[in-house]
Amino acid sequence: MSALAAGMVAGCTPRRGMHDAIASGSSDSRESVNTWHASRRFIGTRFGDIAYADRGSGPAALFLHGFPLNSFQWRGALDRLSPHRRCIAPDSLGLGYTHVAQGVNITPATQVQMLTAFLDALSIRDVDLIASDSGGAVAQLFLTHHPDRVRTVLLTNCDVESDCPPPAVVPVIELAKKGRFADEWLAPWVADKTLARSDKGLGGMTFTYPQRLADETIDMYLRPLVQSPQRKALTNAYAVGLAPNPLAGTASLLKQSQVPARIIWGTGDTIFSQADAAYLDHALPRSQGVRRIEGAKLFFPEEFPDVIAEEARTLWSV
Repeated sequence: MSALAAGMVAGCTPRRGMHDAIASGSSDSRESVNTWHASRRFIGTRFGDIAYADRGSGPAALFLHGFPLNSFQWRGALDRLSPHRRCIAPDSLGLGYTHVAQGVNITPATQVQMLTAFLDALSIRDVDLIASDSGGAVAQLFLTHHPDRVRTVLLTNCDVESDCPPPAVVPVIELAKKGRFADEWLAPWVADKTLARSDKGLGGMTFTYPQRLADETIDMYLRPLVQSPQRKALTNAYAVGLAPNPLAGTASLLKQSQVPARIIWGTGDTIFSQADAAYLDHALPRSQGVRRIEGAKLFFPEEFPDVIAEEARTLWSV
């Protein structure tokens, strides 16, 4: 226990650094949200019309978001990294603004198949992966299924085989199985933004500074997920697809990886265990270690884009 504490102190970013990162983050004014909507692209695949952001040029970096977010999560990182990579951030099947084809079974394995088709449609051979939350589970599956298509992988707080799904997510999955998650959790947050920012909402549970979540940001993430019975069903299906353990059997495959990796972990996360970061560090032979961000909650990549950009550029130079 003391060794873990010492490691956390050695690898932590102080709170002052976190404030600096936030101060330089993206604005969520109505104008910036409208600009994001206007720049959204779509590309057709057999899984549906995939919504995505595309910034910059050169070798591609692929950004995978968490649940129930969408590619907007990465806006600050894309601003900072697009001078160095072609930064591509798709909306996952069942989330955001992607239109899912009829009959598609929404699971992490299917997300990998979709990403393969998505990259093929864009004529992209290989990528630098950056992923968060359930997007991190998809990234691990993509890495183990297509190791030749991944140059580097940067993971923030996310599922690992030994903690998938984490206990905190099980009630969400059970409610989704009953078709009630979107109606009972997300819809009230869309209707009441103060509730959404509270300890009982998306903000308080997963953001380090929930009071900074703009109404427009909450709507960007959640409104499309509850806009119709069909979208609510897809949202529930995304949650249901998180069990049983989609990462079962990946440990031995990760240990074979020769891809340079880096893990950034928020210590304030109440969903994924601190031990999960050590698991990834040990599982990936070319891991460059773990950077722990003091007090940061699950969706800190949105709040501290400078941290993501700094770590990504360092990893890409390995």
